[in-house]
Amino acid sequence: MSERLIVAEPLTPEAFAPFGTVIDKDAVAPRPMNAGKARRFHDLAQVRVAGEDGHVVIGYVEAEPYGLPLAVSLVERHPLGAQAFLPLNAAPFLVVVCPDADGRPGRPRAFVTAPGQGICYAIGTWHGVLTPFGAPQDFLVVDRGGPGTNLEEFTFETPWSIRIRQPG
Repeated sequence: MSERLIVAEPLTPEAFAPFGTVIDKDAVAPRPMNAGKARRFHDLAQVRVAGEDGHVVIGYVEAEPYGLPLAVSLVERHPLGAQAFLPLNAAPFLVVVCPDADGRPGRPRAFVTAPGQGICYAIGTWHGVLTPFGAPQDFLVVDRGGPGTNLEEFTFETPWSIRIRQPG
């Protein structure tokens, strides 16, 4: 059987648009606040939630690194709310997403964030688990809280292998 290989590409707003929003302060002009002592990079992403009793929650995640190449067998999606991951340092991390193919995940795509970039998955986007590599990494997570089933998981019969394109 041939290897199911995906090569991760750089994360750009255009390439990631079908799956959500790239969170990158370089995408907006800052505005001053606190008497000029701070700069605010406003409206970088919207975390939408569904359901009458749904609400936005903020969490903190301490994530252990994964080895590369990465074997991806499990993906998930959240039908009731978007989900944003904001790294608390400048280290890159791996983002795996799949287009929807009649209610199932299609062929994965993989992206490597630039230092400081975060992501916001759109409602219902199939995605891999939070995947730092090289070292542990901490994240703020913004997603939906409230009643209802907001997690669907899918396991590929044959895992996909994700590699990072080496420069040059």
